[in-house]
Amino acid sequence: MKAELVAFGELEIEGVRYHKDVVIEGGQIRKRDKGPSKALAGKARHTPLSAAEQIPWGGRRLIIGTGARGQLPIAREVGEEAERRGIAIEALPTIEACRLLADVERADVYAILHVTC
Repeated sequence: MKAELVAFGELEIEGVRYHKDVVIEGGQIRKRDKGPSKALAGKARHTPLSAAEQIPWGGRRLIIGTGARGQLPIAREVGEEAERRGIAIEALPTIEACRLLADVERADVYAILHVTC
């Protein structure tokens, strides 16, 4: 799957531009709903990724793009749930996460990509 962080706050995935965080589940792209994690945002500048969100747990690997500078907080329970499910998490700056996606067939992509921080 071709994905690129083209600018701070802007992703391009398969030729389509996105200005919000996205979730990719089996190749299907949707906007990340941060609502369930908003309560945790008080301690961090950014809304952290928490297990209360609709995490795409369908694959063996979950790629998390942690933003332009790699600062997206990830709640501990996300890692615990991934471990319970036998899913490897690769959390790295979004530009690097996009590079990982290049080697994955669209239908096999399970990822969350943060476009700022």
